[in-house]
Formats: sequence, structure tokens, C-alpha cells
Amino acid sequence: MKLFVSGFFACSLLFLSLVLTGCGSPSNEPYFSDNPGSPARAGSSSGGQPLADVARFHIGETVGISFSGAADPIEPHEEIIKEDGNITLPYIGAVHAAGKTAGELQNEIHDLYVPKYYVRLTVTVKPGDLVYYVRGEVKGPGRQLYVGETTVSKAITSAGDFTDYANHKNVLLIRANGGQIKVNVDKALAGKAVDPAVHPGDQIEVKRSIW
Repeated sequence: MKLFVSGFFACSLLFLSLVLTGCGSPSNEPYFSDNPGSPARAGSSSGGQPLADVARFHIGETVGISFSGAADPIEPHEEIIKEDGNITLPYIGAVHAAGKTAGELQNEIHDLYVPKYYVRLTVTVKPGDLVYYVRGEVKGPGRQLYVGETTVSKAITSAGDFTDYANHKNVLLIRANGGQIKVNVDKALAGKAVDPAVHPGDQIEVKRSIW
């Protein structure tokens, strides 16, 4: 009987030892860490920010360029990116700006000027104000600051609303790339038609009613 109890006790200890050893063994599951020092994911910059989030210039946006370090002072240059994606600078002519970051455009402009035209030159590129334009039969036509997402009906309100002679049913949204969309603002406000989004560089033309 004593031998049986001793043997049972020994077997129990052996079984328990095996179980504990198995629990402490390394897992085959992958190890995930949110440690900032861990390698960056594919598609991300070294700072952990997705590359797609980098701000890039678009057609219709304003680019401001300043120059320093040259023997003769150079006037700063500000220009809206044209429909072909270019801006035009003295001496070097057309430079493609659309789709580039401020840093990329800055470096390209510098390399086009130095050393061909200047021995030393510092170029600084900054985005200008984002704007759109409302013209025609509104009370406050002209350049409007783009401060966030807006639509045709909201843009018209921002421009002082329609005049008494405006044609609400035939408003033209002209995209910066030349595309055109006809908008019936009355139907858009009633939820019966699309109220298109307005982007920087767009133009809204409110026509005069024939009645």
C-alpha cells in the first residue's frame, strides 16, 4: 500500500512538472508591440506617419516662393498653379508644381537656379491661401477663402447669397481642371439634387435669370 501511494505521488509530481514546463514554453504566436522604437511599417515614414498624408500641391492652389542669399535681391513670387500643373518663374520658365510637396518643389527650383543663374541662393516655398471664386448674380462676388469643406449652396451663401436677378436653377461650377457641373441650387437645398463639393481653385458662376 505504501509503495502504491509513493508511486502515485511521484507520478503526480512528474505530471505537474510537465504541465508547468509547457506553460512556460515560448508561444508560436507573433509578437506585436506598440513600442515607438519598433521598425516602421511598410508605407510609413520613419516618424510613423503614412506617406500618403504628406501635403501636396494641387491645381488651383497658390504657391508662395521667397528667395534669399543672392548678391542681388530677388522679388518674392506668388502664383496660382495653372491647369497644366505649372507655375512660371523668371529665367527658368515653367516648373511643374502639382503633385509635389513644398520641400520637393523648393529643391527643384533651387537646382534650376543654382549654379546656372546664381552662385548661392536659398529658396523657400510655402502654400498660399486656399481660395475659390464666386461671380455673377451674388451680393458679394469675388475671391473667397477656402476654410474647410463646403458646397455650392454654402459657397453662394458665403458670397452674400443670390441677388434678386439670379437664376437659382442654372448655377455653373467650374473645376480648376476645366470640368463643369450644372447645379440647380433650389433642388439641392430641397434634397432633390446633388449639392457638389467646392474645392480650392474652383469657380462658381451664378447666371442672370431671363425673367
